[in-house]
Amino acid sequence: MSESTQQIAELNDQKVTKPVIGIVVTEENESEIAHFVLRSVDKGYSVLVTSAKPKTDGMQFADKLGALTINPPVEDPGTEELRQTLTSAAQALSAPGLIFHDGTGEIDFTQSEHALEESDYCVDAIIQTESTTDEEASQELLAAIPAYNEENTIGQVVADANKHADSVLVVDDGSTDETATLAREAGALVVEHETNSGYGAAIKTTFQEAHRRGVNYLVILDGDGQHDAADIRKLVEKQQSSDTDIVIGSRFAAGSETEMPLYRRLGLSVVNILTNISMGVIRRESRVRDTQSGFRLYTEPVIESLASDLSIGDHMNASTDILYHAHKNEYEIREVGTTIDYDVEDASSHNPISHGFILVSNLLKTIERDRPILSLGVPGFLSAFTGLGFGYWTFSNYISTGLFPLGLAITSAFFTLAGIFACFTAIILHSLKTHYVNGQL
Repeated sequence: MSESTQQIAELNDQKVTKPVIGIVVTEENESEIAHFVLRSVDKGYSVLVTSAKPKTDGMQFADKLGALTINPPVEDPGTEELRQTLTSAAQALSAPGLIFHDGTGEIDFTQSEHALEESDYCVDAIIQTESTTDEEASQELLAAIPAYNEENTIGQVVADANKHADSVLVVDDGSTDETATLAREAGALVVEHETNSGYGAAIKTTFQEAHRRGVNYLVILDGDGQHDAADIRKLVEKQQSSDTDIVIGSRFAAGSETEMPLYRRLGLSVVNILTNISMGVIRRESRVRDTQSGFRLYTEPVIESLASDLSIGDHMNASTDILYHAHKNEYEIREVGTTIDYDVEDASSHNPISHGFILVSNLLKTIERDRPILSLGVPGFLSAFTGLGFGYWTFSNYISTGLFPLGLAITSAFFTLAGIFACFTAIILHSLKTHYVNGQL
């Protein structure tokens, strides 16, 4: 008895009631095998996997993920021999049919089952396209994870995210460890940067990939395990109930049980205030309470817009740049309470204090550039007015005592000149900004 025949015979004790997904591992789809298996299992299908070359990485990944792996009965089998191998195995399971997939692309399970009803037993999988009418395809949710040297956590994060999303994408930003390999083994689609380009660069790749795949929802979460993947559904439900454009998983919204050190809370409060001021948001009800949260949901129009925005930075200020983009394009933002776990091992390697100083510095530069009247004009006017007040006090003292108060005079001159300089700078910057917006520069 051949090894293939023996493997199929052992399946007689197992019975399934749904069609079986039969996958052939090829050089073209080997990197996607783990994703195929996990997605099929998540939809309630049993999975059979074979390959013309036994003991490939794809076969091993599939076996670890619970798929039934079958070696072909002959050497160098063709497509028909592989199809027959999977068909025999499906029949041994008493499955009602086999959906055969030996290429790339996402399987449209609903349409494939409909096609199976009109076939004898085996049907080629129907691949999702932009025109697919499958309800699942019309509401596809992609969970994306930018990652750099996260080998200790990425596997579990991908596995958790796979339970709540249709597919998981990991953007490996030039990791020097096994992050990419472990992400693939866990069932993620992986895009690799050749070098470490920064968090913002990974985020931009995420938007471009999501736009290319035509997904309807994109949820971004960190790869260090601080975010609870189960909260993905909370973000989706918030979007669907409010029809908003962006949903932020907030550490400060109702329902969050995040515990953070006092210095971090105070630092984030300062950054949140400055970010809202830089966007010109003053009213409390319009403010974004957690401007630095990396746990966000984006809808399809926002994904398309961000995918082509070259102004998003390559580093940690990307989160703020995205909010500027949303404000400029008048996208609606809602927040929902989520819990962040700061006690996980190998959490973000960025020092929170140095990170905070960088953010504040960038925000002040942005406020100065984009809102010169608010940031320089108003303080300049107040400074000049204060200088005039000191000037009045100076001359009043001189008239009443006959002594010239040099200290008051210097203070008056300082505040007055500084205020005038700030006002003129604000006017010049405002004029330059106006000409730039109107396309005259």
